[in-house]
Amino acid sequence: MDALSLLDAGLNQCAVVIDRDGGLLLALLTAGLVGGTTHCAGMCGPFVLAQVSARLERVPLSAMSEFRRLTGAAVLPYHAGRATTYALVGALSASVAGHVGALPGLRWLSVALLALAALFFLGYAARGVLSWLPLFLLPKAPSLGGNGVQRWWSERVSGLARPLFGNPTGWRGYGLGVALGFIPCGMLYGAIAVAAASGSALTGALGMAAFALGTVPSLLAVGLAGHIAGRTWRTAVARVAPAIMLVNAGVLGWMAWKLVA
Repeated sequence: MDALSLLDAGLNQCAVVIDRDGGLLLALLTAGLVGGTTHCAGMCGPFVLAQVSARLERVPLSAMSEFRRLTGAAVLPYHAGRATTYALVGALSASVAGHVGALPGLRWLSVALLALAALFFLGYAARGVLSWLPLFLLPKAPSLGGNGVQRWWSERVSGLARPLFGNPTGWRGYGLGVALGFIPCGMLYGAIAVAAASGSALTGALGMAAFALGTVPSLLAVGLAGHIAGRTWRTAVARVAPAIMLVNAGVLGWMAWKLVA
């Protein structure tokens, strides 16, 4: 089979997955859009700004143009690297869940993962609604900084990726995205649970790629205009985020119910 035939077969298979699992893919895309704005812009924004600064510093003043500034701020190799890591994690988690779920007595795994993700998004929506209340009405929230294992892992990943920040262009920018895609966060856990629930490696990969795509606009805004633009964007999206996440929770809950029925 030649390369064109393989490509055509691959595209046809992707079309089948999109038609069959469109709800799951859309849920992950919208989760990325909302989470990217309300969470990722603050967490990953410094990584983006560091890359933008390093990239533009290497462009001579005489060669600087609006196109160079835009391409430098887009850091597309970095986003491609993150999408690669997310897709691989999605494919692996879905493949493992699919094989484990096929074992006797474990066929409810997909239902449990979808229900868990639905509860995660429901909690995210509730937290967004509570954020509208006056601070004196809210109970003191627990720290979201992550536990010791998460911090240790994040520090190790950041340390390994640090040499790539010197000239984050081309394959180095891509490698930086691949490495930093392994930094853990709560939103990523929820997305992985949704991808794993599919039980299909291809669906898991496409779903996590959709999630990564959803996070790009907010990080692009940060790269183009800094954290001021990111904060303005977050303020606007934060008002509709609870409703979007509530819809996501409903879609995932309905999918879980369909598997049971």
